[in-house]
Amino acid sequence: MSDRNKGILLLLISALGFSMMGAFVKLSGDVPTTQKAFFRNIVAAAITLGFVLKHKERVFGKKENQKLLLSRSALGAVGIVLNFYAIDNLVLSDAEMLNKLSPFILIIFSAIFLKEHARRYQIISIIVAFIGTLFIIQPEFSVEIIPYIVGVLGAVFAAGAYTMLRVLGNKEKHYTVVFYFSFFTTVLLLPFTIFFYEPMSLTQWVFLLLAGAFATVGQFGVTLAYKYAPASEISIFFYSTVVYSALLSVILFGQIPTLWSVLGYVIIFSASFYMFLKNNHVAKQEVENKVKTKTS
Repeated sequence: MSDRNKGILLLLISALGFSMMGAFVKLSGDVPTTQKAFFRNIVAAAITLGFVLKHKERVFGKKENQKLLLSRSALGAVGIVLNFYAIDNLVLSDAEMLNKLSPFILIIFSAIFLKEHARRYQIISIIVAFIGTLFIIQPEFSVEIIPYIVGVLGAVFAAGAYTMLRVLGNKEKHYTVVFYFSFFTTVLLLPFTIFFYEPMSLTQWVFLLLAGAFATVGQFGVTLAYKYAPASEISIFFYSTVVYSALLSVILFGQIPTLWSVLGYVIIFSASFYMFLKNNHVAKQEVENKVKTKTS
């Protein structure tokens, strides 16, 4: 199997992992959102700590990277809580697609904070994606819009976390970054979990522990996928999350997305696919120009 196909396979597995995480979070029922996020992260922290110790890396990373690791973890923690709230209160596939706005928001943040030039086709893709969002949200001035707004805000905070990861680059091992984030979120949510704790049945315990395990599968899958192939070549396959989530919504919860929502999915996916093709074209041109420069 080629490295590119390995990357695609790992990304599909990762997408399934995150979809299953969302399903188990929803199946756990009437439990406070912070409590759900706490159990998701304490499981991930325990698993990733094993990898950090096995590879004899620093548990909390290097001293010079602490500000970046803290910023990434704080933004990611808020993003997870908001995403879990959206999962609890929306059709699962709606919540997943709103979360998939983060790559578009990342372009905006990269332009503002990292001074990266946003290309014209990227700006067009962002505008189209947000039009697609309106079809999912179908905005009305009522309390029913709140979970949709929370879902979009979750994507904003996730994009902020990814911006910090871009600055961090390869300065830390991926399992160290995942452990730091999971441990930070666990500690942050512990007081809320204790204060607002709701007793859980054995089934709810199992569901939340499985949510943490599948979240870890998703996290490692996406990290390893991008080691085999560049994001520009395979990132589009991560949108399979929405397909998985739509199927799980129907099978487990009997929730069928509205036609407007499906139209929104198609619009956002089309914007992403267009950007995916353009990114590949631009990358190819840059390689050809480098080759021409060397030979001339």
